[in-house]
Amino acid sequence: MSELCRCPWLDTSKADYVAYHDTEWGVPLLDDDKLFEFLTLEAAQAGLSWYTVLKKRPHYRQVFAGFDAEQVARFDQQRIEQLLQDPGIIRNRLKVEAAVNNARCFLAIQQAFGSFAAYQWRFVDGRPQVSSICRPEDYRATSKESDAMSKDLKQRGFKFVGSTIIYAHMQACGMVNDHSLNCFRRQQIIDSYPALGLG
Repeated sequence: MSELCRCPWLDTSKADYVAYHDTEWGVPLLDDDKLFEFLTLEAAQAGLSWYTVLKKRPHYRQVFAGFDAEQVARFDQQRIEQLLQDPGIIRNRLKVEAAVNNARCFLAIQQAFGSFAAYQWRFVDGRPQVSSICRPEDYRATSKESDAMSKDLKQRGFKFVGSTIIYAHMQACGMVNDHSLNCFRRQQIIDSYPALGLG
């Protein structure tokens, strides 16, 4: 696989990072548990590199109940204090408390819209946005859609959902396809849209 062209941001010396790029990044997600996972991890990543959080993801899954929002929403202060002693996660009180808060807000959106996916995909009219990226400087940090989703999430009580975090979430979850023009995954993901009922 090493001969394949990949996105310019990717450190191809890290096999787990390559696997994430090749199998997950930019693939449209409609599964609420996975969407909650990415929202939680993107919030944890704020101010850090994504790879730092990616390496900790298996442990996050273990201590955050497999990213089951219903279970995380029930975490009490004692559980939060336990998490803050766990070196396997980002031990930032605001971020850990935000994860529990956001789980509760996530459940409220599921109740209102039937699923978080239905809510989230409204911001791109149910269709992935495909970018034309040639160079690293072509990547953007936010968009009008991430601005709108960030604003709405904040109004619904979410924390750590600034526009930059939400744009990274949109990239990860395939709401935008930001694979570079020469990346082998770009067209593969585009070709998958009809089967998912997208595009």
